[in-house]
Amino acid sequence: MTAYAIAHLADVDRGPDIVEYLQRIDATLAPFEGRFLVHGDPPEALEGEWEGTLVVIGFPTRRQARGWYDSPAYREILPLRTRNARGIAVLVDGVEPDHVATDVLT
Repeated sequence: MTAYAIAHLADVDRGPDIVEYLQRIDATLAPFEGRFLVHGDPPEALEGEWEGTLVVIGFPTRRQARGWYDSPAYREILPLRTRNARGIAVLVDGVEPDHVATDVLT
């Protein structure tokens, strides 16, 4: 099942550390078949107020998503982001193609 790494970032300092992070992250994703699905486009808030940037990276499985996040290559560049942005990051599984809203009630 597809899994997603989702980050909501704010107060990003686009200095040299973030530039380096962006230059290196794609190479950390490749071994785990990760790819950016949402990255950098300002969200359109339909309800409430939105601050910051949303990033969504898709992976074939949760195991691959977790493998990427825990990999030495990503752990090496992670401080470049965490020292220069405030945010939260999560992993979440997608749903099956036939999923309907009431499935969460069972």
